[in-house]
Amino acid sequence: MQLQQPESKTTADPSSGAAATSSSAIELPTDWTVPKNMSLDNIIRDISKGVSTRSQLSQFCLNVAFVSQLELKSVSDALKDDHWFLAMQDELDQFKRNDVWDLVPRTKTQQIIGTKWVFRNKLDDSGMIIKNKARLVAKGYCQEEGIDYDETYTPVARLEAIRILLAISSLLQFKLFQMDMKSAFLNGFIKEEVYVAQPPGLTDYEFPDHVYKLKKELYGLKQAPRSWYERLSEFFIQSDFRKGKVDSTLFIKKAKNDLLFVQIYVDDIFFGSTNSLLC
Repeated sequence: MQLQQPESKTTADPSSGAAATSSSAIELPTDWTVPKNMSLDNIIRDISKGVSTRSQLSQFCLNVAFVSQLELKSVSDALKDDHWFLAMQDELDQFKRNDVWDLVPRTKTQQIIGTKWVFRNKLDDSGMIIKNKARLVAKGYCQEEGIDYDETYTPVARLEAIRILLAISSLLQFKLFQMDMKSAFLNGFIKEEVYVAQPPGLTDYEFPDHVYKLKKELYGLKQAPRSWYERLSEFFIQSDFRKGKVDSTLFIKKAKNDLLFVQIYVDDIFFGSTNSLLC
């Protein structure tokens, strides 16, 4: 998009003989001009809304849900804050929905991996805090190779591959979309027998000495990224996608004369198609 600049008007100053610029020349442009070779369908946002000002952002703050402005470091402080306590409970609800673990009695032969809470504030594009995120992670540095994990390697999309996908979308003239998988690692199946301690501050009051036996991966475990990639790639292959030979994080599906491209970067997925219905 290009702004149409108003024409500058000058008047002669009889005393100095120099040309003086009139006040209309410094007025800001008000009209949009659209080049003939550019389609408005390629613009995602509404251009009529203009630029967001500080006053509009301050008004926006009054309408969003109240969240904690502090990024805590200890569990004891989080349990005293209602916002962070709800965030911790939401994380455990994700574990329940994904059927991540089972509470089992503790034995002497079990290798128990500790857990800890990580507290982060999620920001929007303007830098405002919109969500308090509490993540329960395993202390992966306590794992022993051959006992708690085996293979850990997983491919990650290179920046050059993402640039090539952007070039392809520009050449074939289709939109690219981006999505983020919520609690992605909780969807990866675990192959090893791994036990973790109960979450600090939120232990089961009936069985405080029990531990959790994992059925799926947990953030912080060394093999978690690999398990997530294996399950996601298996799903794509079963859905008639073809994995790239050079870049194994790129999946392509052909439907008649249309193509659907999917590029994965851990839990971020970029996709686009020459046919919008395939997206």
